[in-house]
Amino acid sequence: MKLDECLAEVASRLRVVTGTPGLDSAVLLAEVLEQPRSWALAHPDVDLSPPQQAAVMEAVARLEAGEPLPYVLGHWEFHGLDFIVTPQALIPRPETELLVEAALAWLERHPQRRRGLDVGTGSGCIALTLAHNIQDLQMVATDISPAALEVAARNAARLALTERVGFERCDLLPPPGSPPFDLVTANLPYIPTAELHRLPVYGREPSLALDGGVDGLDLIRRLLAGAPDLLPRGGLALLEIEASQGLAALSLAYDAFSEARISLRQDLAGRDRLVRIEL
Repeated sequence: MKLDECLAEVASRLRVVTGTPGLDSAVLLAEVLEQPRSWALAHPDVDLSPPQQAAVMEAVARLEAGEPLPYVLGHWEFHGLDFIVTPQALIPRPETELLVEAALAWLERHPQRRRGLDVGTGSGCIALTLAHNIQDLQMVATDISPAALEVAARNAARLALTERVGFERCDLLPPPGSPPFDLVTANLPYIPTAELHRLPVYGREPSLALDGGVDGLDLIRRLLAGAPDLLPRGGLALLEIEASQGLAALSLAYDAFSEARISLRQDLAGRDRLVRIEL
């Protein structure tokens, strides 16, 4: 089977399970061929070997069964870096790049602030992207899931960042008495439980990384209650939120930080996405 024939067959099968069958089929074929997607599209007459055809069809069957493409591939891009992803950790999302960009801009303006905490790190994409871009940044990344921390540690090794990013298993924040952090970042579970159960993502990615409780703010509420003890004067906290939670999250932030400069930032679609707290 030639590459263009395989692309057409895969795209046809994926049309009922994905909104971007053409793109996903090209990504899948490029992965199997171990070539860039541009190369795969530019060589339609290449013959696929029987093992390559079998690998493609096995991957298509997994996608048809509802498995997300990043888990099938085993890796996914975030902010220009390639991260290992497994069903033990949330798939990095483009909207989280808003948090990363805000943190990088602040760190570049404050070269003396070089100790950061990433809460609920999952795959480690936030902590590792920040450390990759700020060469003297030291990060601590926490998660309650040992399986997610294992994925994050693999990503740290892959990016040669194990000396500057440490991982701790804990329920949100490090224990009382921990040294303060200049920067606190968090992309915590924020989908209300009832809503999560209606979404296609339910059962396909870890609910532990998605379920934010009745109003979606359980973890954010707990984080804000403890964050003042870890954030010094002049520090910054950045929290990703669900688009409908802006005013409620702002209210919680004001309750926790009475003297901070607190604001909401919107994503590219104009939806509330980020709570910014600067002391």
